[in-house]
Amino acid sequence: MRIAFPLYDGVTQLDLTGPAQLLSRMPDARIDLVAGRMGPFSTDSGFPLHATATFDQVSDADILCVPGGFGTTAAMEDDALIEWVARIGAGAAWVTSVCTGSLILGAAGLLAGYRATCHWAAREHLARFGAIPVAGRVVFDRNRVTGGGVTAGIDFALALIAAIAGEDHARFVQLSLEYDPAPPFDAGSPDRADPATVERYRAMVARLAPDRAERMAGIAARRGFSAI
Repeated sequence: MRIAFPLYDGVTQLDLTGPAQLLSRMPDARIDLVAGRMGPFSTDSGFPLHATATFDQVSDADILCVPGGFGTTAAMEDDALIEWVARIGAGAAWVTSVCTGSLILGAAGLLAGYRATCHWAAREHLARFGAIPVAGRVVFDRNRVTGGGVTAGIDFALALIAAIAGEDHARFVQLSLEYDPAPPFDAGSPDRADPATVERYRAMVARLAPDRAERMAGIAARRGFSAI
């Protein structure tokens, strides 16, 4: 079971390491972090992740899993990365993502006509790439499986393990990692967080990605998607 994650600067490490931890517990799993070069890539957590293979070394995968992060937009503008994602996704048994990684799938032409989710603050952009945005923690549409923001990658991975290796094995993985969430606050969704916290997050996004909407529109146009 070959599992490939594309790696790029500015990735949210938990988007990658969360599902990687769980998916590594599938039978005969092999995980590669694939990039245009070997070496370290920056993450949002202040420590790097290192590529284990380059694009030309990985020509196929059973599972393609694309993580998100504030580096997503730049990754979508990287032709080599998008071409690799499109090529691997065309032959993968499962085409998947976590958080804004679904936007990368979209830019690669892999979500047109598919229901998909994303981090709530960026979900609207999925429609630019022909996807059908859905507000869900984990969304299955045929062999496309997308997870919501960041921590949803853990739920996503368990659901994918169940689909591939059966519920018994997924329950075993859940127990082995003691995944028994009981958050101290009920603020994990904009529907339940107080308005001040939601606005604080939106202000952070505006500061860190001030031109995201314009760049998304440009990427969609360059890749042949109709304007919305």
